[in-house]
Amino acid sequence: MLLKRTIDVLIFLSVALGVLLLFQLYYAVPSWLFLSVLIGWLAYVGVAVLVGLGRRIAYPLALVLSLLTLIVSLPRPEHLAFVAAGASLASITFLAGSALQLLLLALLSVYLFRKRAQPSSG
Repeated sequence: MLLKRTIDVLIFLSVALGVLLLFQLYYAVPSWLFLSVLIGWLAYVGVAVLVGLGRRIAYPLALVLSLLTLIVSLPRPEHLAFVAAGASLASITFLAGSALQLLLLALLSVYLFRKRAQPSSG
């Protein structure tokens, strides 16, 4: 199924983009903040492992992580300041990450709704 494969790729891309984010944050933020982002990234790694293992629980978990990521990151004025300052690695990472999470949120919602609407096979 193309939708599921697309979601899988987006989850793996989130993990990869998270590596870039972690490198950017390491010297730029307090250690407690870096640690909280690292924990969130590790949660995404866990979801990616579940996807790789074919576990269905990965998709609801990815939906929750996407939503939490957007709730935490979008309202932050510092993040919007990156974008307002113009093109930089930080602004590109923020915009790409936000777009990725919005896309995941939308596609996961469709996927999970379709799965729920399908009759059980046995």
